[in-house]
Amino acid sequence: MSFPRHVCRVIIGLQLVLSAASVCAAVSNWPQFRGPGALGVADNPDLPDRWSTNENVAWKIEVPGRGWSAPIVWGDRVFVTTVTSEGEVEPPKKGLYFGGERKEIPTAAHRWLTLCHDLKSGRELWRQEAHRAAPLNRLHVKNSYASETPITDGERVYAYFGNVGLFCYDMAGKKLWQTNWPPVKTRYGWGSAASPVVHGGLVFIVNDNDEKSFAVALDAKTGRQLWRVERDEKSNWATPYVWQNELRTELITCGTKRVRSHDLDGKLLWELGGMSTIVIPTPFSKFGLLYVCSGYVGDKTRPVFAIKPGASGDISLKPGETSNAFIAWSQPVAAPYNPSPLIYGDHFYVLFDFGFLSCHDARTGGPVYDKQRIRPGGNTAFTASPWAANGKIFALSEDGDTYVFAAGPEYQLLHKNPLDEMCMATPAIAGDRLLIRTLTKLYCLRKRE
Repeated sequence: MSFPRHVCRVIIGLQLVLSAASVCAAVSNWPQFRGPGALGVADNPDLPDRWSTNENVAWKIEVPGRGWSAPIVWGDRVFVTTVTSEGEVEPPKKGLYFGGERKEIPTAAHRWLTLCHDLKSGRELWRQEAHRAAPLNRLHVKNSYASETPITDGERVYAYFGNVGLFCYDMAGKKLWQTNWPPVKTRYGWGSAASPVVHGGLVFIVNDNDEKSFAVALDAKTGRQLWRVERDEKSNWATPYVWQNELRTELITCGTKRVRSHDLDGKLLWELGGMSTIVIPTPFSKFGLLYVCSGYVGDKTRPVFAIKPGASGDISLKPGETSNAFIAWSQPVAAPYNPSPLIYGDHFYVLFDFGFLSCHDARTGGPVYDKQRIRPGGNTAFTASPWAANGKIFALSEDGDTYVFAAGPEYQLLHKNPLDEMCMATPAIAGDRLLIRTLTKLYCLRKRE
């Protein structure tokens, strides 16, 4: 059936409006670490780009205990996890350093909590105690017992606490199920941090440790284990990623020995070697490519790989290669250690722990600008992953300062927003609101009328 030209214009206009409305609705939910698609991007013209402890603050609340998990948002609800202690807790230090390992396991009782707050007011709606006991494992002084970011599919909230277990609640806070595995040791007793992901009624967890590493898929409604694969890996802290590409849907798991892709039934599809000895950044996809990287600061090899769909078998690069049939491009020393990279526009941004920002062409890997020191004349550390909105790149330092850059091919620092307290959690975005977790508080930032 054909329509007159003016009717076609009206139909196309309505389609564009509906499409834009759909995008805005999707971005109002921030259901996992780094939000939709693990991309860390949410453009909304009403988002603030300036704030402080009293500027553009819609509300701020005290969060009990300690946790470096990121907040997540669904509709009008904000979810965070934390762990409180009945004893004294040693304050963390900022920066990268040796000597943060602690040989002693705390003996005081701890409480593993999931909190739900109203997005508009910050009012607590419910809290659930998942577990109460003395911890069974040691912890790096800079880590927390609640460093895994919870996830939600809009029907249920899944709170994962490393060696304690995975706990599922409905949106009203009723516990539906829980599951756990025997506690395991991590490298030097640093603790756990990799978050779960949920897709198509399945919850995926990767637990890389120094005893018996594994990846597992659980039924999201019941917690029943559907499959489990053993992993030839030691401790890593990389959150898995569900890659929906033009050919199939894959579960991407990153490790020191191999990046591995599985189908949703657990079958190995392809693998890739060449990572650094510790792997932390979360994979993500853009422009039909999968981006994976690892940048342990003690290694000479700190690679970024951009991978094409459809691979099978071992796709590792041979000596001297930077690309092959399924690796579109690679950079051997371009990856960060803790923060995950960011793609915004056509550019691939890397935030380095020691306070540098670099930029590459996201499609080719070519350099746009080399490492730029963020704080000239001084050092500052970064653990939280960067995010982007409205033509700007944001990087939250451990000092609680957010550095704001102009997105694009030239390095341009615009200004700095202070919160005056240590920050390691990656922020969340919900519509016109930005949520930042500090050591003791949760801020909801919004432009004031």
